[in-house]
Amino acid sequence: MIRALKVIAAWGCLCTLAAAGDEEGFVPLFNGQDLHGWQVVQGPEDSWQVTEGGILATTGEGGGWLSTDREYADFELKLEFRVPPGGNSGVFLRAPHEGLPHIDGMEIQVLDDEAEIHKNLKPYQYCGSLYGVVAARQRFSKPAGQWQSLHIVCRGELVQVRLNGELVVDAKLGEDADRAKDHPGIARTKGYIGLQNHGTRVEYRNIRIKVDE
Repeated sequence: MIRALKVIAAWGCLCTLAAAGDEEGFVPLFNGQDLHGWQVVQGPEDSWQVTEGGILATTGEGGGWLSTDREYADFELKLEFRVPPGGNSGVFLRAPHEGLPHIDGMEIQVLDDEAEIHKNLKPYQYCGSLYGVVAARQRFSKPAGQWQSLHIVCRGELVQVRLNGELVVDAKLGEDADRAKDHPGIARTKGYIGLQNHGTRVEYRNIRIKVDE
């Protein structure tokens, strides 16, 4: 019995160390209190709010997007999101402040996949996809109203997306060069990280980043 308890304790320590190691090098990108470090682009200033519990939410009114103040090249990004029924948003990568961030940069789709209004979308428009370029391999999104996780790796030509722990995109952008005509943003090597206001309330929290030096 004592030996069994020791094994259980050792396993618990290993799990704790693994969890700690998973977060090594990640720092908050959103402080959970205000919009310090962020700016609203192409939309009304009050379209983004920080609510109780450290939640960053868009009202869904006025369009535009919320951008980091600084640009990023190679990084890993972790966050949680919650969409309402029919919800639609996105996470922009290496986007410029001019033009369309999902075209002139890149977008990882955030969506209520099961909504009736979304039933006839193209595969690359569903949650976790590199919008317009690479479709999520499978749908691992949760029902609307539940918190979900994204882990995005953006390193050189590599873009990987894990949705709720499952790898759904593993793309090398050079292999999708034929998409560059319609999505020139895949050729960018640096830009802003952003969150999209696309007409519905969407919430984000626990936004963390690890930047390659």
